[in-house]
Amino acid sequence: MTVNDAVAARVSRLLTEKKMSQYRLEQKSGMQHGSMQCIMNGRNKTVTLSTVIMLAKGFDMSLTEFLNDAVFESEDLEIE
Repeated sequence: MTVNDAVAARVSRLLTEKKMSQYRLEQKSGMQHGSMQCIMNGRNKTVTLSTVIMLAKGFDMSLTEFLNDAVFESEDLEIE
């Protein structure tokens, strides 16, 4: 699993947990729709820290809270 896959999985779970649409997340985080689609569809191979910070803010959480998930602790996580 790549870092991008892990971020996409975390976003998907949080959208479900918070009963939030992807559109609402894009609005709250300031992310472009195309950028969000690239992340969610696995076309983006290099998610940046600034992108993750924007996503965390969109969910009204700190970066630490966003990254505090088992998906980021997997030994199979590919870090390039």
